[in-house]
Amino acid sequence: MERLVTSNLKLGIIAGGQLGKMLIQEASKWDIITYVLDNDENCPAGKIASHFIKGNNLDFGSVYQFGQLVDILTFEIENVNIEALKKLKSEGHKIVPDPAILELIQDKGLQKEFYKKNGISTSAYKIFESETAILKGIEKEEISFPFVQKLRKGGYDGRGVAVINDKTDLIKIISGASVIEEKVEIVKEIAVIAARNRKGEIKCYPVVEMLFDPQANLVDKLICPSSITFDQSKKAVNFASEIIELLKMEGLLAVELFIDSKGEVIVNEIAPRPHNSGHHTIESIITSQFEQHLRAILNLPLGSTKLKLPSVMINILGSDGYEGPVIYEGLTESMAIEGVKIHLYGKKITKPYRKMGHLTVLSSSPECAMKKAEKVKQLIKVKSWTKN
Repeated sequence: MERLVTSNLKLGIIAGGQLGKMLIQEASKWDIITYVLDNDENCPAGKIASHFIKGNNLDFGSVYQFGQLVDILTFEIENVNIEALKKLKSEGHKIVPDPAILELIQDKGLQKEFYKKNGISTSAYKIFESETAILKGIEKEEISFPFVQKLRKGGYDGRGVAVINDKTDLIKIISGASVIEEKVEIVKEIAVIAARNRKGEIKCYPVVEMLFDPQANLVDKLICPSSITFDQSKKAVNFASEIIELLKMEGLLAVELFIDSKGEVIVNEIAPRPHNSGHHTIESIITSQFEQHLRAILNLPLGSTKLKLPSVMINILGSDGYEGPVIYEGLTESMAIEGVKIHLYGKKITKPYRKMGHLTVLSSSPECAMKKAEKVKQLIKVKSWTKN
């Protein structure tokens, strides 16, 4: 085990966004050599990786050749060429999490079938292969309003999702094979990040509560610890532990859940990697999600997930109406507030609602952290010299 973490270990990360960047920052503490595969030479992770390899994460050749360069391969995005990963695995290369797990999670239809098969509470659903099939399902009353359409593959950060409340919303329907879910009356949206190593050790982080920006359909604020009941929290953690164990997964699993109007906890979606809902762990938890991911994939003892201080995390998004070279406003004033920790991802071009960074506000209570976070949210603006 100790032999693995040496200056000779080559860790490959597929995709070079902010998650890859923060993973590399942790890996550098252990003197691990890092390789990043990304099409964008200016990607956040590419600037700090030991080696940057230009290539497409969906291209068989790019992924296969990249995997041959490293000792252990992981990813910070779900959209990866599965066939290349399977071939690498068949040739003895270590890929974590396993390609079979990624293949299941890539397909929201397979995810739903997995929950159903294993008795995991989730919203009622049906699967349709095309937009035409969905419209016919509505005509035959197989689908009732309101409902949520999710593309089986390719969706992320709110993309590939359409909320259809009535017939006037049918113009929003997306073309492609989809999962149609009954629209849940959501009271709260929560998340749990679980970690598991090859020895079967499992640790979960405290449940977080997520507040969403209705325009961007992205997390606006994340509160830790959440304000849900003890029983609801226990159910959420149990679901996360059960899923990661059923998958026999090595690495991190982010589990997004709903609490409905009846107070029931139901699983929404999972992601097999570090996640936006875990950024606060860098400062507010003893072991960050990025260190934990490394511990899990290297089969090291998992770190403590105890809370150090309550926190609120805010995504720093590109302001609406601006696109071009980025300009940040309000950073100095924000840093003057006690407990504010700012992370900028290094993206040179801003776009409306693009994730440009995040900040975590630490305080003695979630309520106090929220007050400071609201103040900081008003201060920080992401703009450009170019206004749309």
